[in-house]
Amino acid sequence: MSRLDIKSPSRAETVVENLYRDVERRIAASPPGLCPVDMALSFLRLCHAQSCGKCVPCRIGLGQLAMLLEQVLSGTATMNTLVTIEKTARSIVNTADCAIGRDAARLVLDGLEGFRDDYEEHILHQRCLAGLKYPVPCVALCPAGVDIPGYMALVGEDRCADAVRLIRKDNPFPTACAYICEHPCEARCRRNMIDDAINIRGLKRYAVDHAGDVPQPECAPATGKTVAIVGGGPSGLSCAYYLALMGHKVTVFEEAKQLGGMLRYGIPSYRFPRHLLDAEIASILSLGIEVHTGVTVGKDLWLEELQKQYDCLYIAIGAHQDKKTGIPGEDSKNVMSAVEMLKAIGDDVMPDFTGKKVVVIGGGNVAMDVTRSSIRLGAETVTCVYRRRIADMTALPDEVTGAMAEGAEIMSLAAPVRIEADENGVAKALWVQPQLIGEADKAGRPRPHDAALEQVRLEADIIVVAIGQGIEISGFDAAGVPIKRGAFVAGLSGQVGDMDNVFAGGDCVTGPATAIRAIAAGKVAAANIDEHLGYHHEITVDVNIPTPRLNNRPPHGRINTTEREARLRKCDFEDIECGLTHEGAVTEASRCLRCDHFGYGVFKGGRVDKW
Repeated sequence: MSRLDIKSPSRAETVVENLYRDVERRIAASPPGLCPVDMALSFLRLCHAQSCGKCVPCRIGLGQLAMLLEQVLSGTATMNTLVTIEKTARSIVNTADCAIGRDAARLVLDGLEGFRDDYEEHILHQRCLAGLKYPVPCVALCPAGVDIPGYMALVGEDRCADAVRLIRKDNPFPTACAYICEHPCEARCRRNMIDDAINIRGLKRYAVDHAGDVPQPECAPATGKTVAIVGGGPSGLSCAYYLALMGHKVTVFEEAKQLGGMLRYGIPSYRFPRHLLDAEIASILSLGIEVHTGVTVGKDLWLEELQKQYDCLYIAIGAHQDKKTGIPGEDSKNVMSAVEMLKAIGDDVMPDFTGKKVVVIGGGNVAMDVTRSSIRLGAETVTCVYRRRIADMTALPDEVTGAMAEGAEIMSLAAPVRIEADENGVAKALWVQPQLIGEADKAGRPRPHDAALEQVRLEADIIVVAIGQGIEISGFDAAGVPIKRGAFVAGLSGQVGDMDNVFAGGDCVTGPATAIRAIAAGKVAAANIDEHLGYHHEITVDVNIPTPRLNNRPPHGRINTTEREARLRKCDFEDIECGLTHEGAVTEASRCLRCDHFGYGVFKGGRVDKW
């Protein structure tokens, strides 16, 4: 008999580990709209199964909680049951020996607070508030509601032009989103249950790259109604596009020299080539949309004038104001905002960073855009300073790894404290305080705090602040547009307060967000402006979706797009991404499970043909 044995997993342990991975994939692929009480019970049972059984609160208490939730779902609970659930959960949180029991009970408490109305609906009416309105996860998670399974099926049959036409029904910027969308649609792709989410954005890019010139649909007969759009970004142009299709006369007023908003002044051309943006905007304007650039509301014209001259008004000015760090020395020379820098690049006024040491403050996608642009502008060194960990950065992981591959240094856990300037007021260095990661905040992100270390000096010739954008409200607040926390206030329909004919949407309402969210806001506003004007035009498209094949879909690796070599791409502003090949696109499209046809999608909400 040996004293010690080499530990090796048993067959049962190996199978259980595989089961854990399967469960993880299924949780990742959970579609929106599921019953939250049922999900809470499922998570609770999983947590109960992980109990070591040593302490009573965890071993017995979690089981009692599960029984109480079962009563809610079976329709045998009363309102007093909710009181019992809360008391039991709090008791477990306060008395369980370890986090296994405490965190499990806390999940129940969070649910009671977050969706109490669902609990009450089950108890009082024996029904669930969750209604699978959008049973196709990718469509549900696309803010614009694009028919994703439809256009992927079309790509799989080499019908790229039809795929673009189908996308335009809900999104007039198929090319822009094919290149720069953050693809929230992939987050809950049911293909995650088998292997990995489908490369939806990659397939969209293949479609737009191979569709050729796809003409716009015919506009409806002229209505005689006029609509003014303030802001020529993705939200404003989306609203203008659909209103023009409905037959309304649309005029766009834009403060900048060119249209595009953050697509031009926030996205560098190495991510979205300018000639493609110009072509997409020209295609939208071909519907007869009138444009006036270099016009500022509150200076060149007044909102009240637009209200009188036009039947309806849509405000979509975006968020183009820079935000300050508030640290000493921020007003020094050679300190610029990301907004300022990217706007200059958008107008082809390229800053000269040749041989300069550049320090970027921030950890979002804009910070990465500035970091990677600085490298292309000839900087000797580029350091991105972020006060949290790299894992906590809000930038897309691909953007972070791409910047590092191109030679940028990411200095994490470093909080800027002051900017050092010389006797002429020119910035010379950024001083940072090393940070230590601490407890998580309400959003689950660990908070950093000052570490017991000395401040670090980072020599810098150029310092770029990329910590967010604000909204220019002057000229609008005086006209009576309601403002809260620096943003315009609008309802879910887009209508602004009690201003009868004024709507607003996009970043100026939500704060800085994604292009697809701005596009969705423009689509919503167009539909509701049309109704406000007394019409009910429908937007549809005559594209036949291929019938799904009844074939087996075994596990298959995801086919990703590739990028040009870092040593080559960092030297210019040309497109960095290489699209899918024909073989890769057809193969990737074949991985789609066609949730729009198979399962619940075929019965309810599987496809929205018109809106």
